[in-house]
Amino acid sequence: MGLLSTLLGIIGFGIGIPFGLVVGFFLFIYSKPKPVKEPITRPLYELDSSALLDLLPDIPLWVKCPDYERVDWLNKFVTDMWPYLDKAVCARIRSVTEPIFAEYIGKFQIEAIEFDNLSLGTIPPEIHGLKVSESNENELVLEPAIRWAGNPNIVLVLKLLFFRITVQLVDLQMFMAPRITLKPLVPTLPCFATVVVSLLDKPEVDFGMNLLGGDIMAIPGLYQFIQKTIKRQVASLYLWPQTLEIPILDPATVAVRKPVGILHVKVVRAQKLLKKDILGTSDPYVKLNLTGDGLPEKKTTIKKRNLNPEWNEEFKLIVKDPQSQVLQLQVFDWDKVGTHDRLGMQFVPLKLLTPYETKEFKLDLLKHTNVNIDPQDKKQRGKIVVELTYAPFREDSIKLDGPHDGYGRKESGLDRPSDSEVFGGAGLLSVLVQGAEDVEGERHSNPYAVVLFRGEKKKTKRIKRTHDPIWNEEFQFMLEKPPLNEKIHIEVMSKRSRISFRSKERLGNVDINLTDVVHNGRINQKYHLINSRNGVIHVEIRWTTV
Repeated sequence: MGLLSTLLGIIGFGIGIPFGLVVGFFLFIYSKPKPVKEPITRPLYELDSSALLDLLPDIPLWVKCPDYERVDWLNKFVTDMWPYLDKAVCARIRSVTEPIFAEYIGKFQIEAIEFDNLSLGTIPPEIHGLKVSESNENELVLEPAIRWAGNPNIVLVLKLLFFRITVQLVDLQMFMAPRITLKPLVPTLPCFATVVVSLLDKPEVDFGMNLLGGDIMAIPGLYQFIQKTIKRQVASLYLWPQTLEIPILDPATVAVRKPVGILHVKVVRAQKLLKKDILGTSDPYVKLNLTGDGLPEKKTTIKKRNLNPEWNEEFKLIVKDPQSQVLQLQVFDWDKVGTHDRLGMQFVPLKLLTPYETKEFKLDLLKHTNVNIDPQDKKQRGKIVVELTYAPFREDSIKLDGPHDGYGRKESGLDRPSDSEVFGGAGLLSVLVQGAEDVEGERHSNPYAVVLFRGEKKKTKRIKRTHDPIWNEEFQFMLEKPPLNEKIHIEVMSKRSRISFRSKERLGNVDINLTDVVHNGRINQKYHLINSRNGVIHVEIRWTTV
């Protein structure tokens, strides 16, 4: 009896294995993906208490958190656009994956990899709330909460030898909380140059994958492994402070040129100048400026009755683009009455200079820089001798954004300068007065800001009849040493449009300690105004060393 049972077991085992392999083979080859069905929806009043408790985590954030706003209008927009977004996104997926699939064709006996069906379904993502965060920077920060319980129908076919393997993605669910930053804000449509996206938390992703007629995600351990892998990969790329940058506008068209260095100009002398006065002499002085900076011209002293003046006077000019800017030199004859006669002029392109190297120029003065205007005028107007040195700034004291990795993703970094760079050497102090809020005068409100530092006084434009002026005006102070333990005084004033008694009125003031600016390289804050009920002023200050 034992021998017979053993024999039957061997025969059954021998028949069962081939039979199972044959059945599995036909299921593997001829199994087809199931059609995606529309989900069943029920109103809340039909659900019992236990079902309602299960739904509590899915309640929109605008119900639970007052910081989030209800955005039904945006969900309506996404719903109406979803059929078109579905086609556009699917077309994009096909165009991106085709070259990736093509790399594997011919390898491992793979004949073809293609989508048999690709659709994101009829259910669009839903925004459960939108939070708009305030920032002192020139940017707009949006934090939407996005949920998507979709019914996509994505079927991938793999042709391997004479086998046809189909993989179907079903029951996709996703929750993510991205931070979307639109920056910088610019006066060119769509009014922002870049979209920066990062994730505030690891996304929750759940899906099923049908293979051989069954969900392979039900295999013990596989589901947890795929979940952790997806979260880890996404987090390594886009979890804050990692970001994804999407350029919208060409940086060259919207970039605001910032100072990049200082041009040291020494006006040495002039020789054989023209005689403009009745007594056969001239009273020369020199005007100098950089093209494209919009700043007032610098002037030398006047040398009375001298055709070969010696000045040896030094000036500092702020450079924004050394490749395109030009130093303009103009020699004038001073007259006590009437306009001053120009004796000659000359240009020096900054691209001729090597950083930190002093170069002397002996220039022939011309009547016009364009010789084609008056080719017959060949009168000798003399020479001017200048010494030029271009000193570019160092990198910012703190870099909050790291280098790009080539795919628009930016990595976080922190790069602090050495103490010798911070506490030594000349530099540029830039003060950007952005605006003020709730500044009120007793008799009138036509506010403007006055910046006082080391005896220099600079003013913004006056904004009429407002309590919340926006100036966005920047002032520069070139300093020989860092302004440690010094303060800058900013005062908001108001002035009547017409001349009258007590035409000016003080609306508030603030003293800002510059020690933090020297240590950090930059501050951007709002300060409460002294002697003002609710007044606030927004100031950005930078310290850049040479």
